[in-house]
Amino acid sequence: MADAVLDPNAAQTALPSTPLALAQQRLAAMPMQKKMALAGSLAMAIALLVGLLLWSRVPDYEVLFSNINDKDGGAIVAALQQANVPYKYSEGGHAILVPAQHVHDTRLKLAAQGLPRGGSVGFELMESQKLGQSQFSEQVTYQRALEGELARTIGTLAAVDGARVHLAIPKQSAFLRDDQKPSASVVVSLLGGRTLSPEQVGGIVHLVASSVPQLQPTAVSVLDQNGNLLSNNRDAKDNASLNPTQLKYVSEIEAATIRRIEGILEPLVGRGNYRVQTAADIDFNQAEQTAETYKPNPLPQTAIRSQQLSESVSNQPNAGGVPGALTNQPPAPATAPITTPPAPGTPAPAAGAQGAQAATNAAIPINSRKDSTTNYELDKTVQHVKQSVGQIKRLSVAVLVNQKVETDKDGKAVPVPLKEEEIQRITALAREAMGFNEARGDTLNVASAPFTAVAEPELDTPIWKDPETMGFARELIKYLLVAGVAAYLLLGVLRPLVRSLTAPNDTEEDEPEVRDVTLDENGQPVGSLQGGEAAQIEMSPEARAQLDFETKLGAARDYAKNDPKAVAEVIKHWVSGDE
Repeated sequence: MADAVLDPNAAQTALPSTPLALAQQRLAAMPMQKKMALAGSLAMAIALLVGLLLWSRVPDYEVLFSNINDKDGGAIVAALQQANVPYKYSEGGHAILVPAQHVHDTRLKLAAQGLPRGGSVGFELMESQKLGQSQFSEQVTYQRALEGELARTIGTLAAVDGARVHLAIPKQSAFLRDDQKPSASVVVSLLGGRTLSPEQVGGIVHLVASSVPQLQPTAVSVLDQNGNLLSNNRDAKDNASLNPTQLKYVSEIEAATIRRIEGILEPLVGRGNYRVQTAADIDFNQAEQTAETYKPNPLPQTAIRSQQLSESVSNQPNAGGVPGALTNQPPAPATAPITTPPAPGTPAPAAGAQGAQAATNAAIPINSRKDSTTNYELDKTVQHVKQSVGQIKRLSVAVLVNQKVETDKDGKAVPVPLKEEEIQRITALAREAMGFNEARGDTLNVASAPFTAVAEPELDTPIWKDPETMGFARELIKYLLVAGVAAYLLLGVLRPLVRSLTAPNDTEEDEPEVRDVTLDENGQPVGSLQGGEAAQIEMSPEARAQLDFETKLGAARDYAKNDPKAVAEVIKHWVSGDE
């Protein structure tokens, strides 16, 4: 037997003073293959972490322009490349995408350059006129330019995505009977879910009609992308139905009546306990009436308008006597009865008083006439009446009031009809609120009935369909994924690797008790060790080398006994000098 003494004062191998030095020492002691595997693992971890960071920082792309023609698309891409703005195409190639933070700025810059042009050209065609161009070519160029400008103007409307205008302008003729009026057709492409109101369609019609000489609004047709006719080309005088403006006016009258009635009923019966409906009959007829009436003036207030008075006196007597030649003779010339003798056939005046009386009678006119004409003023009335459009002819109103809810003896809620006094009070208030006019035939009906609860549909968008919520969730998942991968690389890869390089061995950390141990011929300790002592034996380098040699020698002896052929082969290689 051999005795091996473990000396506590024996020299021990010096350990590195810092973890970094320990890691360098162990890294230097590693085989080359293990070093390469460790470097590859670190490189892959770093590359994965950097890739995730770059992926998380990739900007979200939004649509810059969509459904544009190839010519505009090429000009826009060239402008983006010149401005160093990143871009990409959608899956179908129908849209150009740019980073979200550059969308509005890029649109403004491209708009300043006149992009996109929308496939239509305007008056810039007139800038490239050629010498020797015919009149027909000039007319066609002008018509194309006018169509392009109108299409651009219509395309600026909020609901319009694009427009095309076709003008039919006939050639002017010197003969009136051969003169033809121009016409126009407009095709608008509306945005998704958008529509044009009748007022907007009328605005487009009047815009086109005002841009072309002698073009009437009734000769302009407006269609949408689905081929639906949007314009109404019928003349307003021939249109027997109500136009949109009149329908809107009727709706406003009915809505105003309902608001007035609801405003008076809400504090009385409570919100939601009434329903009001009204129907208004509006007169849209245009009528003008002119009347001229004459009435006699009363006698005390007579007024003379004009008066004419004529009087005539004649000295010649009326014709008399026996008809014949003497009777038909013209009278003798007039002579003074004193100085001139009487005419033949005239009796001589008598002397004295009788003669004077006869002379006086002869001086009085024989025949006289008076005419008087008086014109009186008449009571004349001229009346011109023009009825206003939109007069209310009749109002029909229906009011439904919910019944009251009372508690019976059993404590159950029971609906109770309203009393007659309450119905009359509500009726009186509603009559005053609506402006009830019995002369024009207005009607009002108030009734009380229990309301049936109606479940209102849920209009709230589910949280998984809300675009804002989904966008926030995607961003959160992206950052959580990056954080999870980074934590795994740090805690699952780098941390164990660093600890394996820097952590001290258990034999280096523990300082077990040193004892004298007796070894047998095979290098095994003799005797029994108490629990845990076999793993805590500390030996000197010489004793450890001797123990390793004895152990290896014993293992070689056992291997030679078990496989002598292999041992003979090894010895043969030693003898021959092969390694």
